[in-house]
Amino acid sequence: MTTEESPWFSQLKEMKEALQQLKSQITTIPNGVDELDEILLDEDDLSDPGDLDDVFNEIDGYDFDSSSSDFLDEDGVMDHDRDLYGREWLTHQCIEYCTRRSGNALEPDELASNLLALLSSNTNIDELQSSLTDILGYEDLDLVGELILHRDIIVRSSSTESNQQVYENAELKDDIILRLMTREQREEALRIQDQEHKLKPLGPKFAEPALNYPHIYRSHDAGNTLSAAGKKYSLPVGSRQEKHEKYQEIIIPAEVGKRRFNEKLVLISEMDKLCQNTFEGYKSLNRMQSLLYEVAYKTNENMLICAPTGAGKTDAAMLTILNVIDRNCVPPPLAEPGAQTFSCQKDDFKIVYVAPMKALASEVVEKLGKRLAWLGIEVRELTGDMHLSKAEILRTQIIVTTPEKWDVVTRKSTGDMELVQKVRLLIIDEVHMLHDERGAVIESIVARTERQVESTQSMIRIVGLSATLPNYIDVASFLRVNPYAGLFYFDASFRPVPLEQHFIGVQGKAGSKYSNENLDRAAFEKVKEMLEKGYQVMVFVHSRKDTVRAARRLYEMAQDDHCWDLFDPQYLPRYPTAVQEMNRSKARELRDLFPKGFGVHHAGMLRSDRNIIERLFGEGLIKVLCCTSTLAWGVNLPAAAVVIRGTQLYSSQKGNFVDLGILDVLQIFGRAGRPQFQQTGIGYICTTIDKLPHYLSAVTQQHPIESRLVEKIVDNLNAEIALGTVTTVDEGVQWLGYSYMFVRWKKNPLGYGIDWQEFQDDPTLTQRRRSLIIKAARHLQKLQMIIFNENTESLSPKDLGRIASNFYVLNTSIEIFNNLLKPTQSEADILSIIALSGEFDNIQARDNEAGELSKLREDFCPCEIPGKSEDTHVKTNILLQAYISRANLEDFALVSDSAYVAQNAARICRALFMIALNRRWGHLCHVLLSMGKSIEKRIWSFQHPLAQFNLPHHIVKKLEEKESTSSIQSLREMQTGEIGNLVNNKTMGYTISKLLDNFPDVSIEAEIAPLNRDVLRVKLWITPEFKWNDKIHGKSESYWIWVENSDTSDLYHAEFFILTKKKLYDEHELNFTIPLSDPLPSQIYVRASSDRWLGVETVEAVSFQHLIRPDTESVYTELLNLQPLPISALKNPVLEELYGQRFRFFNPMQTQLFYTLYHTSENVLLGSPTGSGKTIACELAMWQAFRDKPGSKVVYIAPMKALVRERVNDWKGRITGPMGMKLVELTGDNTPDTRTISDADIIITTPEKWDGISRSWQTRGYVKKVSLVIIDEIHLLGGDRGPILEIIVSRMNYIASQTEGSVRLMGMSTACANASDLGNWLGVKKGLYNFRHSVRPVPLEIFIDGFPEQSGFCPLMQSMNRPAFLAIKTHSPTKPVIIFVASRRQTRLTARDLIAFCGLEDNPRRFLHMPESELDLLLEKVKDASVKEALSFGIGLHHAGLVESDRQLVEELFTFNKIQVLVATSTLAWGVNLPAHLVVVKGTQYFDAKTEGYKDMDLTDVLQMLGRAGRPQFDSSGIARIFTQDTKKEFYKYFLHTGFPVESSLHKAIDDHLGAEIAAGTIRTKQDALDYLTWTFFFRRLHKNPTYYGLEINLEDHDSASSQLAANYYMVRLVNESVDQLQRSGCAITHSNGDLDSTPLGKIASYYYLSHKTVRNLLKRAKPNATFEDALTWMCTATEYDELPVRHNEDLINVELSKNLPFKAERFNLPMWDPHVKAFLLIQAFMSRVDLPISDYVTDQNSVLDQSIRIIQVIRYHPKIISRWLTVDKQASVDILAELGYLSSCLMMITLLECIKQARWPTDSPLSILPGVEVSEEKKRIEDGTMPPASLVELPTLPPPALEDIIRLFRVPYVYQSSFHNVVAAIPDLAVKIVNASPDKVEISLIRKNPALNPDFRIYAPRFPKPQTEGWFVILGDVKSDSIYALKRVGWPLQQNSKKGTEGRGLKPIANTSLMLPPGFSSGMRLTAIVVSDGYQLEVRREFQLSQQTVEASRNN
Repeated sequence: MTTEESPWFSQLKEMKEALQQLKSQITTIPNGVDELDEILLDEDDLSDPGDLDDVFNEIDGYDFDSSSSDFLDEDGVMDHDRDLYGREWLTHQCIEYCTRRSGNALEPDELASNLLALLSSNTNIDELQSSLTDILGYEDLDLVGELILHRDIIVRSSSTESNQQVYENAELKDDIILRLMTREQREEALRIQDQEHKLKPLGPKFAEPALNYPHIYRSHDAGNTLSAAGKKYSLPVGSRQEKHEKYQEIIIPAEVGKRRFNEKLVLISEMDKLCQNTFEGYKSLNRMQSLLYEVAYKTNENMLICAPTGAGKTDAAMLTILNVIDRNCVPPPLAEPGAQTFSCQKDDFKIVYVAPMKALASEVVEKLGKRLAWLGIEVRELTGDMHLSKAEILRTQIIVTTPEKWDVVTRKSTGDMELVQKVRLLIIDEVHMLHDERGAVIESIVARTERQVESTQSMIRIVGLSATLPNYIDVASFLRVNPYAGLFYFDASFRPVPLEQHFIGVQGKAGSKYSNENLDRAAFEKVKEMLEKGYQVMVFVHSRKDTVRAARRLYEMAQDDHCWDLFDPQYLPRYPTAVQEMNRSKARELRDLFPKGFGVHHAGMLRSDRNIIERLFGEGLIKVLCCTSTLAWGVNLPAAAVVIRGTQLYSSQKGNFVDLGILDVLQIFGRAGRPQFQQTGIGYICTTIDKLPHYLSAVTQQHPIESRLVEKIVDNLNAEIALGTVTTVDEGVQWLGYSYMFVRWKKNPLGYGIDWQEFQDDPTLTQRRRSLIIKAARHLQKLQMIIFNENTESLSPKDLGRIASNFYVLNTSIEIFNNLLKPTQSEADILSIIALSGEFDNIQARDNEAGELSKLREDFCPCEIPGKSEDTHVKTNILLQAYISRANLEDFALVSDSAYVAQNAARICRALFMIALNRRWGHLCHVLLSMGKSIEKRIWSFQHPLAQFNLPHHIVKKLEEKESTSSIQSLREMQTGEIGNLVNNKTMGYTISKLLDNFPDVSIEAEIAPLNRDVLRVKLWITPEFKWNDKIHGKSESYWIWVENSDTSDLYHAEFFILTKKKLYDEHELNFTIPLSDPLPSQIYVRASSDRWLGVETVEAVSFQHLIRPDTESVYTELLNLQPLPISALKNPVLEELYGQRFRFFNPMQTQLFYTLYHTSENVLLGSPTGSGKTIACELAMWQAFRDKPGSKVVYIAPMKALVRERVNDWKGRITGPMGMKLVELTGDNTPDTRTISDADIIITTPEKWDGISRSWQTRGYVKKVSLVIIDEIHLLGGDRGPILEIIVSRMNYIASQTEGSVRLMGMSTACANASDLGNWLGVKKGLYNFRHSVRPVPLEIFIDGFPEQSGFCPLMQSMNRPAFLAIKTHSPTKPVIIFVASRRQTRLTARDLIAFCGLEDNPRRFLHMPESELDLLLEKVKDASVKEALSFGIGLHHAGLVESDRQLVEELFTFNKIQVLVATSTLAWGVNLPAHLVVVKGTQYFDAKTEGYKDMDLTDVLQMLGRAGRPQFDSSGIARIFTQDTKKEFYKYFLHTGFPVESSLHKAIDDHLGAEIAAGTIRTKQDALDYLTWTFFFRRLHKNPTYYGLEINLEDHDSASSQLAANYYMVRLVNESVDQLQRSGCAITHSNGDLDSTPLGKIASYYYLSHKTVRNLLKRAKPNATFEDALTWMCTATEYDELPVRHNEDLINVELSKNLPFKAERFNLPMWDPHVKAFLLIQAFMSRVDLPISDYVTDQNSVLDQSIRIIQVIRYHPKIISRWLTVDKQASVDILAELGYLSSCLMMITLLECIKQARWPTDSPLSILPGVEVSEEKKRIEDGTMPPASLVELPTLPPPALEDIIRLFRVPYVYQSSFHNVVAAIPDLAVKIVNASPDKVEISLIRKNPALNPDFRIYAPRFPKPQTEGWFVILGDVKSDSIYALKRVGWPLQQNSKKGTEGRGLKPIANTSLMLPPGFSSGMRLTAIVVSDGYQLEVRREFQLSQQTVEASRNN
């Protein structure tokens, strides 16, 4: 042994000695080990150093690590860190935390254990941080940080500390012993240990130690048994079992609750005022409510509250309701506890309380309603029995409903979405129903709500209320409850009265006589036992008949047992009075049973009887109450003890006897125990012995509740697909992830057939979910309910699926309907099909019912029933017919079955009706609608219709007996007395007469107009012919309107029409198109059938005898395959350079047109799609005009201001500069002076402006110089502006014929179906080019999507939002997209939904293509909040209501693809050229205020929108999606392919145009008028399509001489009617020889472009001495305001506006949605300078103001005068009031003009127009009268010091002082000089004494939208007689050489004018000259005397 080895051996020797000592200490050695010496080392064993490795192998438990340090332990943790962050530190932190959080329910040691468990788990840092924050809250983030930072140290140190002692003792000993054994001994020892471990009884917990959640309050843990499905508990401590002769009884003692150490009840007095008033009468919350108060009321956490029945869960729910109310109060009571008063914003929220049963819903409504009545909160029930109208829903804040009803509401993608979106709290009562058959419904609504929360980012709090259940953590997970905050579990000790439960199992088979006798015996013994203790008892049975039977049986047994005196109430003091009360009851059973101490209670009793029973039982006079479970649910009537006698009850849904539900048992047990009388309640459940374990385990919560969703997966998936929330298989998989089923799959996979291997391979069970969705989807596709694309896995709803979803019809029923429904079935067939529905599969026929069913079949079933009565479907059919026939049923099971059948049959019949409607089966629709109404009304369609109005039976019978004379029509023709005689009852004659007035009949008038050979337009007028009665008709009456083929009964069209009381007397017009095909039927039927009332049906036959279908002569130009023409073909270097910047070659279409346009002067009609290059084509024609006719003018007419602006912007930048040309814009917004127009080469204008200008073409030389008129979008001839276009073309042709030069016409349109007619009218010979829609530079792919009809426009639009989003993802995921919508509001709503859908994506800002920093800078500039929100997500909004800067920014961002999506109104399609790759037309309707309904857009609008699809420079193709109603889909498909025929609308608006031509002298006789009309397009189309224009010609006479004669008569009649209208308005005079003359009024109307109806209206209203209100009213009644848009709900804004303005709108006697009322309010708002509520009103106000100047200027002229002097003074602008000679009214109208320009009221005092001057201060100055000026006339003459005094007086801010001086200087100082005053003429000179500040003489009118020029009215009249003799408008002459800003200053202009006086004036007569400003309140008056001398004037005020 070497010296190096010796120390080692010495150490080994010491070890050997130590082991010897250890041996002596061990008393027990494992089996098979006798001595330690056998395994100790001898010195001999160490003799060979080469065996050292073996030694080390033997000694394997020791580590000789030489690298260990004094500072680091084996984990590498520094010792001082371990000491610092050890278990002691953690405990200290927990103690501090619990001290700070006094409300925390966890003790410090429990909190520490939870934290350690979390820190020890293998969760990642993010999950750990989230979980720690859940436990500790956001206030302790520092502690969270420390725990995460030192996680390893805390875990290891705690582990070391906890294990140290164990290691030193037992484990060390076992370990060393095992190490000292041989291998065989070791294996044997381990085997024995394993065996002992398996045989050892289980401890208290089943799985790994669970986290202790803070709000779990229970006194004991789980029991000692396991099941494969999860936990299973033993019975609570103290439970015992007793055996009796006939039954076994298990008694579970009452668990008495004790208040915990730190529990405090929350006193009501310490709460805020909101809670105090709600909990009035309470002293404090109970234990349970106090524990959850902080979370329920003060947070918004989702909650699950598990507590026993009767623990006060409803009040706990009330706390969550108050939380929502608090957040909608001002001020919030929670934030300001001291607030005594607050207002509740009741329109901002809804709360939904889902109750399991209708009976409970009624109780909740009553309870919540009473509590919250002080706040004005409306609580209403929405169940199968209680329907709410839309208005009622809007008024309601809390809706109490059932799961099924809320499922129906939320699965409609539309109708009630506004309601759903306002929901802030969803309370689900009895959420443990998840395990019930109805559980799938709860899973569905919770999953839908949670997905809505995520998609819309809205906050909907979910609160689940439940009985105590074992797997509450699973349910909490499903409800998305944070277990550390919102999970509350309260055991039975929290019952206010502890419950002692008795479970009794009797011998015998369920339903047998033996078991029933034993049940009676057991129930009797328990009742007797309770009565002996002095307790009252409720005995619950399961049918109404059994209540009386049970009471009698109990009494019989009491008599047999000689204990009847226990029941006797006669000794009680109140008994005599109670007997008298009871004797008044009509129920003999009640009267008989009461003296014996019994009572009965069920829903079939009279309400009065139920009230007596409840009161007497409450007073103790009834000892035993036999009742059904409705008492437990619907009435809060507790008893000391309850007995459930038997658990078998009949289920009509199952059609069999089933077990009583656990929910019912818990509810009934909840009625046991009265807090004020008993310490404990006692509940007995008597069942058969085989059911005893079931109820025992269920009631004591031993079964974890499982999901039932898989049973209903097909129907639930269909509902989600129909709703649009699941559109792909992946989304279906995601949807299932929200379900309770998914939660339980992961917890209990074996229970759902998922083996462990599958679970391990796929922990998220994605494949399992996929396979389930795919299987269900395939089944739905097989039934034609959805479209399932297996390749793309997309899921799309079909109408059949939507109908099934909306009407809650099972997929099994749909399968039956698909096979059996035929188009010509009868009522009997329909009843048989309904009876076969899957909903009735569970109904069974029983032997004991056979007799009654046979009798019912014979007596009450008018429709034949095939099959035997014992068949299920036959029984269903019998019951349904018996129900309609109002048969009385005897058997209680049949009564139950009948109610179930009737309830479901009505719904199924409505679903069948919708299916038939969808399939266009007219006959079947009629049968099904009648059958549906029969079921609902319980009368047959062959019975008398008045039977629906609850007339006495014998009266109805009389009416039916005299059927021939008692039809509704016949009765209406009778007098009251005659009706009385008919029914042999005089009194009833009056009643029936009243009912006939209320019978809701309507009449129909139809008009047809063929659009082409294959399409017929139908217009219907619906007129109600009844008086409204609220009791009968409610808020509205609804009708089905459909058009059917008279031969085949196929439907052409169907729609739902709703008539409201408000619109009863309005005109109701429907417009739609129907297809025509050969052979035509002889006629069609238009049918109107009431949706509610039988016998209310109107049929109008529309004959096709006079229908002439125009030939569809679609002439299309083929695009030739030509070599593209280079721009050098222009042969003009300037033009080549102009176009060379953009392109080198013309496109194919332009190449084909080039020669005709550029080298000829042929008239041209060019039809081609938007975006095909028409603009360049019209430019070619323009260059030809300028080249061949130099000095001529080109007029470009565009139908909209937006298009004019677009063309102006384009040509100004591109053409006018390089070509050196002048361009002028003529629109309502821009009216340049005559000189500017004369100088222009190109005039771009709207039809109205050019019509107005060209009317006076004789006096306007520039009109005669026009050589080319380009009419863009000429296909709009059929629209509102079409007549103007026709007149323009006719007039330009007429002008050309009257002058030397010719006018070239060029019309541009989309492809037209009748282009040849249009071309002929335009005089086109060789220039007709009509290209198909496919001729585009970028090919366009069009998809048309049909959407089902919805109950409103907004719901329909909302149903399109998700498909729009999916269209973007499919067609244009990264390229630009435009979505066109119908209104400005829809832009906002659509953008919001798109943002919500983006929120569900991986990249929520997928549409944004710019850096965040750039976005932030841009958003600072945006003014509109909606635009700002949308831009943040890459979505732009575009509509006319935006401010210009916002609109330009959006356009710029979209152009440069910084934002991808643009949501715009149709104005964008016309006005701004912003193409996109994808265009979505979201809806093809718009709101029309005049009809207060929605109208279809013009096809031209839709085509214009489609034209924006495809970007020539970027895309090889464009894509367009049209979203429209299903009914319109074929229409768009047809006309987008063939082109729309252009028709005229001139015949609808011919009056004004004829009036204008008469005024211009173009038409002088009626024959001239007829000749004039032959130039029009209308005349040409009248012969081609006479039916369209109402000209009736027989088909065989078409194109004959007689048809020509008929057309002539038609034209003559049209001219005569128009002339008559003009004559009535005083605008034309007709002579007997047919000559026509215009009147001065007619010339005024023509000059100012006003309707003759405006003139007529003003003539009718005008009067002398008019007030300012009169003048304003007259102006606002002008016909020109008819077209002012009134949008949806603007009537409500008008009501509010009217309240806050001086003149109320009510004086109009017009509805608030009338455009004239709106104009009246907008002008007042302008003069009051109030801010308008919405941006749309700003735009509308500008439009109203623009029209107002024109209307006011024309409200003047006097026929007596004008006839004399108008011919002399052609420039006179005189108004109608002057015409009538009313001086005072004329001056008032001028005052209105001044006020409108200055935006001030006449009472606002003169200086109020000045900047910085407040109206109130100015009024004070006038009242004081101390400081000048007294009027505005004096202001310009004031010296500077006086002006400074005014500035100081009004405290004008410094920033305004400069403007103040400028405005004062601009006010004219006028001198009036009468130069000559002769009896026939007066000459007056106006001199401006102070200089004008600008050469245009602009007045100071900062608020008026357009600049206004200074002008003066010069009036000659007599003030005393209120007469006007002459009136003239005078303006300052423009300075020819002045330049703006320079020479304009310093000018003192002079205006001379002369006024002609009518005959009869002589020298010496005195007149007054009044000179009035049209822009300021300036008036100069001068009296003078007529003479032959010049008179000097002086100024008088």
